[in-house]
Amino acid sequence: MRHARRNLQRLARLAAIGGLVSGGLMVSSAVASEPSPGAGATAEAAKVVSRLGTSRTAGNWIGADGRPVVAVIDEDAAAEVREAGAKPKVVRYSMDRLRSATEALGEAPKVTGTAWHVDYATNRVVVQADSTVSAADWSSLTGLAERIGGSVQMERTAGTFTTRVNGASPIFAGNSRCSAGFNVTDGQQSFILTAGHCGPVGTTWFVDRQGDAGPLGTTTVSSFPGNDFSLVRYEGGEPFGGAQPDVVEIGEGRGVRITAAADPVVGQRVFRSGSTSGFRSGEVTALNATVNYPEGTVTGLIQTTVCAEPGDSGGPLFAQGLALGVTSGGNGDCTSGGVTYFEPATKALADLGVSLAGSASAAQDGAGAGAQAPVPPPAAAEAGAPGAAGTPASPGGESGSVTVESIAAGLGPLGALGPGIGVMVASLILLVASRWIQSAQGRRNYRDHYSQLWA
Repeated sequence: MRHARRNLQRLARLAAIGGLVSGGLMVSSAVASEPSPGAGATAEAAKVVSRLGTSRTAGNWIGADGRPVVAVIDEDAAAEVREAGAKPKVVRYSMDRLRSATEALGEAPKVTGTAWHVDYATNRVVVQADSTVSAADWSSLTGLAERIGGSVQMERTAGTFTTRVNGASPIFAGNSRCSAGFNVTDGQQSFILTAGHCGPVGTTWFVDRQGDAGPLGTTTVSSFPGNDFSLVRYEGGEPFGGAQPDVVEIGEGRGVRITAAADPVVGQRVFRSGSTSGFRSGEVTALNATVNYPEGTVTGLIQTTVCAEPGDSGGPLFAQGLALGVTSGGNGDCTSGGVTYFEPATKALADLGVSLAGSASAAQDGAGAGAQAPVPPPAAAEAGAPGAAGTPASPGGESGSVTVESIAAGLGPLGALGPGIGVMVASLILLVASRWIQSAQGRRNYRDHYSQLWA
């Protein structure tokens, strides 16, 4: 019996030690797999960029390893970036030089089918021309780029830059279809924030093509080209269908709750929802991009690798529960891929004097890397589909599917470490308990031994 107890204690100690090792490995794995050091490091990178100024820096982004990167033009600036916890990259052209190049492009005669943006990683202004740009126009643009200098890079791109009409929850106006982007309010009335090219002021929208359900609302403010945003005032003053005003639909009866608006970071993973191509994800590749659509030029756009198709316009761009923008246009499709541009949500909200309905009105700076993706439905999860962090809310108000990963993500920065820490704590408790039992057994044996001697 004594030998059995000893074996049991020995097994308990081994199990506890094994648990500590396993927990440590789980924590190490969680830390190694984090997409970025978090919003704190990204915010510090933004601060050092602001402190150094545009004459000594040339943008910041999230690197492939998840760390924030800051482009600088001298070693002293690089040292300051390192002290801030970011990775410096010494480049040739400052942001002032790059902005001067974009201003020169903007002042030149407009060529429909062209777009440009500052590529922080290559330290160039990239000019793209789609398939509609003639050889003569291409030659003229190339000559302009050569006169500006080596900071401009010319590229041909497939497809055509077009505005995308339609979106997440479809809304109809005659033969056109667009998207409900985000629900917003001016404190008195409720509106839909959507793309400006969807329709001019006075456009009446319906929830079905036939208009059987009656009018949804009317466009009261529209800015396009130049910008690409508009407000559709709800006919009854409240969002249609009894939907929660702060939820973005992503299909299959699921939705993601939006808590505030923010500006994205280059390299950040983002998500889009549209009525044609549904729920899609991609990466932010540039900010403050310019596109020369057939209808006119739009500036200040977010450029991404998220695909989109005609019918997705006005749809919401978001990440981590933050509203980032509404779909403007792009090229390609969701079969071959392409580039999609978005009107920044923070700019649209500020210019229109409205705030997100049912959520924080103050914009938050510096959205962190990574994103809050919806949890797949149970069938997909059981089939081994990749789960993602975040708990989507049902558009009807009920909670969506919840997984262990989503609960961990909801705990904040330590959420991903939770399982490993839990295993380590349990193992420590088991180890302490086994040692206490062993000590108690030793004291008992000692008393029994001397009790027999005195007897």
